[in-house]
Amino acid sequence: MVQDDTLYRSLDRLLEHKEALFSHLRQRWDELFKVRFEVLLYDLTRTYFECEAPEDPSDPRRFGYSRDRRGDCVQVVVALVVTPDGFPLAYEMFPGNTADKTTLKEMLQTIQGRHGRADRIWVMDRGIPTEEILTELRSQTDVPVRYLVGTPKGRLGRCEAELAGLPWQEVRSRVRVKLLPKDGEVYVLAQSQDRTSKEQAMRRRKLKAYWKRLKELQAQQPDRDLLLRKLGGAEQKAGKITKMVQVRIFPQGGLEFTLDRKRLKEVRNREGRYLLRTNLGSEDPARIWQAYMQLSQVEEAFRTLKAI
Repeated sequence: MVQDDTLYRSLDRLLEHKEALFSHLRQRWDELFKVRFEVLLYDLTRTYFECEAPEDPSDPRRFGYSRDRRGDCVQVVVALVVTPDGFPLAYEMFPGNTADKTTLKEMLQTIQGRHGRADRIWVMDRGIPTEEILTELRSQTDVPVRYLVGTPKGRLGRCEAELAGLPWQEVRSRVRVKLLPKDGEVYVLAQSQDRTSKEQAMRRRKLKAYWKRLKELQAQQPDRDLLLRKLGGAEQKAGKITKMVQVRIFPQGGLEFTLDRKRLKEVRNREGRYLLRTNLGSEDPARIWQAYMQLSQVEEAFRTLKAI
């Protein structure tokens, strides 16, 4: 019986034929399935190795930010571009210390070199494109490159006042959006009732556990140094929940805590909501939302492959 590692090593022989292989596959997909290449889903993942850091400087296995919470292991970054139907158009492997935002330019050039310049829509998660690259993409007039990207929640605060007065539009059952044209882009505020319920349950569970731990520390009355260590462990476990609770430690030891109701209200109002931005224009909001949701299928495929 052939071992898995034997099959994996045989893939090295295909590497030199990578461009020819992708060209052939694209032609066959077009002939057999009439695959369209107007919408491209771009995502990154990391895979780690339980080994020492290689001495060879050309080896891509490096220490870097680990979403797997394995900062003790070297890793590589894998970038993948697929169509909404799941047909891969390009992949690249980067050193493990590569920042997400530095990969997009190379992948744009790879796709243009392999499939020519065309009017395409790139769908990406937040953290991949920089403001500089998005500005550059908006300025292209000969062959426009359009994008739909996730946006950090911090930007939601900047647009919140303008979005508040806009009407919601239903895009599917239990999902609604608002569209805000602004500075040559369209901001899309989406809210999912299912996501709201999930985030509410997570927040309540973590807040309850953190509150219980604070009460335990208050009752134990450890000395100040030990209290600080125990409080640090509780805060690390609670994560962002700590911002909803104001904790005061007395110089002689002991603590008191109160709920920050203003902060809690802000968090509750944003649960289940996420902000997208695009230069597609004010098109059908359902189409915009559905295009971004396809990116979650790529992320799920990554999780499945890494679990095998």
